[in-house]
Amino acid sequence: MEVYVIRHTPVATAQDTCYGQYNVPLANTFLQDAAIFKNKLPEDFDAVYCSPLNRCTALASELNYPNAIQNNNLMEMNFGDWENKKWNELDQQILNTWMMDFVNVKVPNGENLLDLYQRVETFVTEISASQHKKVLIITHAGVIRCLWGLLLEIPLKNIFKIPVQHNEVFVFKLNKNPNFNSIIQAV
Repeated sequence: MEVYVIRHTPVATAQDTCYGQYNVPLANTFLQDAAIFKNKLPEDFDAVYCSPLNRCTALASELNYPNAIQNNNLMEMNFGDWENKKWNELDQQILNTWMMDFVNVKVPNGENLLDLYQRVETFVTEISASQHKKVLIITHAGVIRCLWGLLLEIPLKNIFKIPVQHNEVFVFKLNKNPNFNSIIQAV
């Protein structure tokens, strides 16, 4: 199965703000940003999946996929008590402890990276077992990095070294046997 993966369009929130599952507003360039995807994506998807967060469902609707299947496993990492707060406003001792081992240490009332990775792995296992030939996934940078990590067997502590920009399209090939999964392209 071919899997096209895109990140939601830019948001209208300060770059120093921690947000994961918080529904931040979209940038005022949303329509122009969405149009970029219309030129990069094929139209013959068997299924379209998206995160239920507004920044993904809005993009699904704008791309004419109003019936995209919302899946909680495609949501960004849950930053719990840190959601929608400035990074410099957080308790720096707790933040530093998390940053030393973000794979295993949970954000207060939130997730750690392993939790996100396991959600993504569950989703990939589910769609790999389906009969779809071509699917689109509309999701977030953290989820996309976990996909890269899963496909390339990259240690989780290293996945933030993978740049994930807006307006990019990643294409993966998923097989029933994960040993034959591959990356087709990043556009």
